[in-house]
Amino acid sequence: QVQVVESGGGLVQAGGSLRLSCVASVRAFIIYPVAWFRQAPGKEREFVAAVSRNGGDTLYADSVKGRFTISKSYANTVYLQMNGLRPEDTAVYYCAADRDGYRGTSSQSQYDYWGQGTQVTVSN
Repeated sequence: QVQVVESGGGLVQAGGSLRLSCVASVRAFIIYPVAWFRQAPGKEREFVAAVSRNGGDTLYADSVKGRFTISKSYANTVYLQMNGLRPEDTAVYYCAADRDGYRGTSSQSQYDYWGQGTQVTVSN
């Protein structure tokens, strides 16, 4: 069973930055399409960002475009750099990977492996 683990969450003031990391227990993870989703209290889980198999294509939710950056590293890690954080970004952030696809999309059903999430809290 593939395990996906997120880290890097925490408490930050509005306007600050955090970098989330996502690693998996298989080397093939680096060639999977990977996405970040988030779920705020009382809300449904929503798409944040996705990156393609080769890391060359990215997709962002309108709410984070221009502030967040998703990227892959050769260290088998996917990052989500979050700048200009706002209180409305407060949520549990989940990393998800697709073992078969090429391009990352916003559809949760595409992804086969999910992490347990990391909490991001942005204060005023």
